[in-house]
Amino acid sequence: MTLPRVYLVTGPDAGQDLSDGVRRAVHRLPPGSVAVQLREKDLAGRELLRLARALEAICAAAGQPLVVNDRLDVAVAAGAAGAHLPSAGVPPADARRFLGPRALVGVSCHSVEDVARAKAGGADFATFGPVFETPSKREYGPPVGLARLAEAARLGLPLYGLGGVDAGNAGEVIAAGAHGVAAIRAWTAAPDPAVAVRALLAAAQP
Repeated sequence: MTLPRVYLVTGPDAGQDLSDGVRRAVHRLPPGSVAVQLREKDLAGRELLRLARALEAICAAAGQPLVVNDRLDVAVAAGAAGAHLPSAGVPPADARRFLGPRALVGVSCHSVEDVARAKAGGADFATFGPVFETPSKREYGPPVGLARLAEAARLGLPLYGLGGVDAGNAGEVIAAGAHGVAAIRAWTAAPDPAVAVRALLAAAQP
């Protein structure tokens, strides 16, 4: 599978009807343009599976892959394209054995060393950040910046720059060597998710 240029991560700004937000975000996009990561850590397993199945139906109809954060069991049960692993989560090789050889396996990375481990473990891609200042990541320290992103990208694993990324700075992320851009607030907090995602797509072209 060719990796999309834009990686949409769900978050608290999506509001009560996440399914509607995702439907609007992926509406009429060329197939394979974006991937959607379901990241809802506070949901119990049954409710998370219900939501994952709803989003998988929406994404499949639009020709976009869905991955589930951390919960490999939910990813399999929902028929998702794969899973996204926390940096200290299940190793990518073990996740692939569980998910199957064709599954997408991503990893959250915050350092060059994290990226090296993810690549060695057989991940398909990783998110890397926070690249820029973002309110949700302040407690973890300063952003890693574009220079560190460029260093990590040279390892050869496809990276999505995450953290404070929007249509205004997405081009800088791509210029630093990232395969694509990942976003939470840039689309979940937007008045019109479809407009926001199309702007990200335009800005993330190499």
